[in-house]
Amino acid sequence: MIETDRIFNINSEKEFKDLALEVFRFQFEHNSVYRSFCDLLFKHPSDIKAIEDIPFLPIQFFKSHEVLSSRNPIEKTFTSSGTTGSTTSKHHVTDLSIYKTSFRKGFTHFYGNIEDYVVLALLPSYLERDGSSLIYMAEDLIKNSKQPESGFYLNNLDELAKTLLQLEERKQKVLLIGVSFALLDLAENFDFNLKHTIVMETGGMKGRRKEMIRTELHAILKRGFGVNHIHSEYGMTELLSQGYSKGKGVFECPPWMKVLTRDTEDALSIQNKGKSGGLNIIDLANINSCAFIATQDLGKVYDDNSFEVIGRFDNSDIRGCNLMVL
Repeated sequence: MIETDRIFNINSEKEFKDLALEVFRFQFEHNSVYRSFCDLLFKHPSDIKAIEDIPFLPIQFFKSHEVLSSRNPIEKTFTSSGTTGSTTSKHHVTDLSIYKTSFRKGFTHFYGNIEDYVVLALLPSYLERDGSSLIYMAEDLIKNSKQPESGFYLNNLDELAKTLLQLEERKQKVLLIGVSFALLDLAENFDFNLKHTIVMETGGMKGRRKEMIRTELHAILKRGFGVNHIHSEYGMTELLSQGYSKGKGVFECPPWMKVLTRDTEDALSIQNKGKSGGLNIIDLANINSCAFIATQDLGKVYDDNSFEVIGRFDNSDIRGCNLMVL
């Protein structure tokens, strides 16, 4: 068994790579779905010498299989939102303390002590369903901020606007985290000039508004809130870690997470940095599920390991996913 302390105390690129290879060998032995996938690709631990050699499990497996590397009881199952009638992803979590450690340490890594912030969460589409990992994280951040004004807002935008203006007068640091369509509603209905608030969008129109490109969205939000930068959170049901952007849609990962790109024509081929491709994610916090995931996002990774999301695959299945008939 791999000690989780090692995951959250990585201090170098070498430590990350060594531990990633160790996690691969562990999951090859203990995750029957991932083992079957590797076997179909004729990939064995003896073949894997670098993280670029590791097979990345297509994210759709979380819709069709129980992706588990642990035999411990499932403490919670996080589910994706999905459209009506579609199959949702299920991430079975056998140790919630790992998720808590991941998002708490991740937030601290990028933003400092949560107790310095009032946390205002504008996440209506997520609050309206069960099983959201984002709501779980936001609840914990709200609680640990220890600020009486911290809390969730569903559709009560008047109250939220009033709270934001009062906190601004007090020069209180605020984290306003919200889904894109709700932040747009707020920005378009009130006048703000926020100097002490971080506005963080978590993406998604959720069918409430027309989709728009990030630069257009951020331009409207910057004007509406009177801020110089719009921050973003990159997370998903199938991950227990998040990337954060402090502006311009360029994300950074915590030390236990890394993003690579794969060739869009050859799903098993990892590309050099700087080229656009499918995003493959190593999330070592996923020690009890699968730490190596091929997402449906398209993006680019830069030399400093920051990354950008530039779209999604048009086709519903990533090329090479005919291996899913396990």
